[in-house]
Amino acid sequence: MSVVDGVRPARGGTQEIGLPSGGPRRGRSLFDRDILGHAVVEAFRKLDPRVQIRNPVMFVVLIGTVITLVESFAHPSVFTWSITVWLALTVLFANFAEAVAEGRGKAQADTLRKMRSDAQARRLLPDAGGEEVVPASALAKDDLVACEAGDIIPSDGEIIEGLASIDESAITGESAPVIRESGGDRSAVTGGTKVLSDRIVVRITAERGHTFLDRMIALVEGANRKKTPNEIALTILLAALTIVFVPVVVTLEPYSIFAHGTVSVVVLVALLVCLIPTTIGALLSAIGIAGMDRLVQRNVLAMSGRAVEAAGDVQTLLLDKTGTITLGNRMATSFRPVNGHSEMDVASAAQLASLSDETPEGRSIVVLAKERFGIRQRELREGHVFVPFSAQTRMSGLDVEGRQIRKGAAEAVRRWVVEQGGASSAELDRIVDKIARSGATPLAVADGPDLLGVIELKDVVKQGIRERFAELRAAGIRTVMITGDNPLTAAAIAQEAGVDDYLAEATPEAKMNLIKTEQSGGKLVAMTGDGTNDAPALAQADVGLAMNTGTSAAKEAGNMVDLDSNPTKLIDIVEIGKQLLITRGALTTFSIANDVAKYFAIIPAMFAVTYPQLTALNIMGLHSPQSAVLSAVIFNALVIVALIPLALRGVRFRPSGAAAILRRNVFIYGVGGIIAPFIFIKLIDLILTVTGAY
Repeated sequence: MSVVDGVRPARGGTQEIGLPSGGPRRGRSLFDRDILGHAVVEAFRKLDPRVQIRNPVMFVVLIGTVITLVESFAHPSVFTWSITVWLALTVLFANFAEAVAEGRGKAQADTLRKMRSDAQARRLLPDAGGEEVVPASALAKDDLVACEAGDIIPSDGEIIEGLASIDESAITGESAPVIRESGGDRSAVTGGTKVLSDRIVVRITAERGHTFLDRMIALVEGANRKKTPNEIALTILLAALTIVFVPVVVTLEPYSIFAHGTVSVVVLVALLVCLIPTTIGALLSAIGIAGMDRLVQRNVLAMSGRAVEAAGDVQTLLLDKTGTITLGNRMATSFRPVNGHSEMDVASAAQLASLSDETPEGRSIVVLAKERFGIRQRELREGHVFVPFSAQTRMSGLDVEGRQIRKGAAEAVRRWVVEQGGASSAELDRIVDKIARSGATPLAVADGPDLLGVIELKDVVKQGIRERFAELRAAGIRTVMITGDNPLTAAAIAQEAGVDDYLAEATPEAKMNLIKTEQSGGKLVAMTGDGTNDAPALAQADVGLAMNTGTSAAKEAGNMVDLDSNPTKLIDIVEIGKQLLITRGALTTFSIANDVAKYFAIIPAMFAVTYPQLTALNIMGLHSPQSAVLSAVIFNALVIVALIPLALRGVRFRPSGAAAILRRNVFIYGVGGIIAPFIFIKLIDLILTVTGAY
């Protein structure tokens, strides 16, 4: 739908808030056959102890598997071999979860690699004034290259000469070409994109092997993924819980001997594995990888997992008005007549004055006149003269059949009317003032010395944005609109959009000061930007989302890059960050609750023979100590597989406060984590008993 039809698509092709465009990185199905097949192979490769030691919990399970394997050879039995097999499967399932998450990123990286071209570059010779053809890989920073229609831009750079239409579909997935030109905030070009028209000279800004496409591949593949501070802290906590249970389990053997009973090493290992937090230990890495993958599916690249986590903790959101809160182009919304004229008179004259106006505002006037009064675009006879807009006159219009029709700034049109022998209008002044105070823009319309009325142009607030801000408010996030408008206009738009606050007549210094003020109060701040003047604020913000269409300085300063250049997406990024944190918290709660339940399910059955009094605590009625232990080990392995989809897709985010989220997690995943082992361990025990295994 075009602007003429009354709706302006968001930049990057997304027509509704929060919907990602279909770029080359759109996520694959969770059950993609190629990814699953690759993950199975990777699960076995990850058995390397050098890989496993990065995950202390699963490393302990691997050691336990080796111990039970030795015991199975020394004292072979169905029970010992069953325990060994299921412990090995526990490690493999954990590896599989991580490999599936990584596989999705690797599949996206393979797609990106196909975009890398061994293009030839026309490097300009500084002395001779000519050019030489060299491989793109031979280019160094600050080299100058010439690109014409049909050429692939060989590396990242800045246009220093010329203007061209660029096909960026290889990066953004958008088929519509974009205009890039020297100077300003739209001079950056990306290696691998294609020139469609004209000639440009590009100064290379990337070092060899460090182009934007190279970084994209490394990031989505997970090669540069480092554990975030929260992830490291949780890993330390899980390791501590594991260490605590090791002496607890080890002391059970001498305690059993003292009580004239026997507990084998295999049983002790199995008990240890069931009691340590294996569920979250197995899925922790997959949760982090999947969080970054969800950003990639929306064509956003996070330079680190820390940025994704920070998005989840953001408390203040700074949003540009234009293109984020509003559609970005002022649209004609009404015709206001004065001096006894009708709306039809204003609409008819305004449409004639706008026939040569190719701006979105001018097109919207033509459309509004057609929609309101059925006035269709008219054929003009020979001899008509279009009067273009100029900064000096601040008007445009049409001279036809002896009529001089003008539209423009109220002050300029009023002055022109007086020069034509007409008079000013107090009614016009009142309407102009009222429109300006409402946050809209007034354009006066005159036919010669006769003032006809006013066109109201409004920067239209995006549909649904008010509801999105209400959801963010419910989640404890404060929204601040950033605009260059005057305070009156800013206040009107802020009230209509439903933001919590606004910064009018914003300058780079004002943005920076606002961020620092928020951060000094202990708040995490997120903002978007695309220009060089935004770079300091992007670097200062905890989450800085740079637009891909912006300057290299902006992209280097931010810790996220939106390939679609849709500033509204910052709202989605915050929700993805919160979803990551909620998912990690939910599965941690479930895992710890599981361990508590398994403790009370297994211990009574194990020692009921030695201490008959414990039979009263065997509320599950497990058949025998061996079936109790094996059932718990089987459940412990299978629950990892069952939770892989949840770890990769994430727990659904519902805007609410931290207390409400905590209550929901405790009720669903805490209580559920306690109940589930009792049900399924008993079910597995029944199956083992019925089949005659034990």
